[in-house]
Amino acid sequence: MKLPTFKSAAHHERATARIGLWLGIAFVVCFITGLLSHAVQHPPSWFFWPSRPVNLYRITQGVHVVSGIAAIPLLLAKLWSVYPKLFERPLVRNLPHALERGSILVLSGAAFFELTTGILNVAQNYKFTFFFPDTHYAVAWIAVGSIILHIAVKLPTIRRALTRDPEPEIPSRRAFLRTTWIATGVAVLATAGTTLPLLRGVSTLAWRTTNGRQGLPVNRTAAAAGITRDPDWTLQVAAKTFTLDQLNAMPQTTADLPIACVEGWSQNATWTGVPVKDLLTAAGVQPGAEIRVQSMERNGLYRSTVLPGEHTSDPLTLLALKLNGEVLDLDHGYPARIIAPSRPGVLQTKWVNRLEVL
Repeated sequence: MKLPTFKSAAHHERATARIGLWLGIAFVVCFITGLLSHAVQHPPSWFFWPSRPVNLYRITQGVHVVSGIAAIPLLLAKLWSVYPKLFERPLVRNLPHALERGSILVLSGAAFFELTTGILNVAQNYKFTFFFPDTHYAVAWIAVGSIILHIAVKLPTIRRALTRDPEPEIPSRRAFLRTTWIATGVAVLATAGTTLPLLRGVSTLAWRTTNGRQGLPVNRTAAAAGITRDPDWTLQVAAKTFTLDQLNAMPQTTADLPIACVEGWSQNATWTGVPVKDLLTAAGVQPGAEIRVQSMERNGLYRSTVLPGEHTSDPLTLLALKLNGEVLDLDHGYPARIIAPSRPGVLQTKWVNRLEVL
């Protein structure tokens, strides 16, 4: 059987190496920012995440999602460039060749898994049965490990392709690379508005903008959480109990803070409420203590979250009672919710009824 031959300049090692370089950069950026997001949500004992600047998590998670979007056209172009290797014979020539093929197989599978589940996550289309954060995190390490192995095996070829004296550029290869860069740029521009408000007018595929109650999107509604208005609601802070009237009578702070969700979207809003540090002081607790925030929700994965001392001592960490000048809508956490600077939206607990000092 005669094997096909591939003479297109798109399959030349120089095109493959150039695209691979940018794909590697996109994956590394996505991996590092993903590690940060995972550590913020599930912090190990040694991890520290600052409360300032207030947009820090918004930036890192926005870069995480946008770099993942950019990796999609780069990955497709890279696979197109190298797919003729599927027809190489013999299938395995030696150990380095076997490692190369194995690393490509694992890398391709892990990359497609990460990008596919990531896109489904930002769309909140959970067709999978596994817990997304843990699985996405684990497969990310597999993907990075296979990238390191692939680079180690292919380093001589990569060095030769990127550093040798430039040969005359072939028009078809230049066109292939140009198309790849344009497709990547379009993908980024079409989605970056989820994080960058200035681009929302041109980001046609941006999700979660200002649409929603009180000008802010809602990921989880009160109905989905099984929450209804409770006229007898109180807030327990350590050993002290506060009614809603007592909270409204306390000195209020108003601050412009973003909601920045793990799905990559973010939105500025004006919040008014009682600083958590003032609540702790009123309850006889030193600000800076680590606290557990409890929600009236009973079945949500994040009905209980831990607020680190860095945030409980920050005057912009609020028990919010109002959003954009109005009393919180039930879907936004009425009667009270946590809003803290530089925190993922999933940890900005809604329907709060207890602050427990740890």
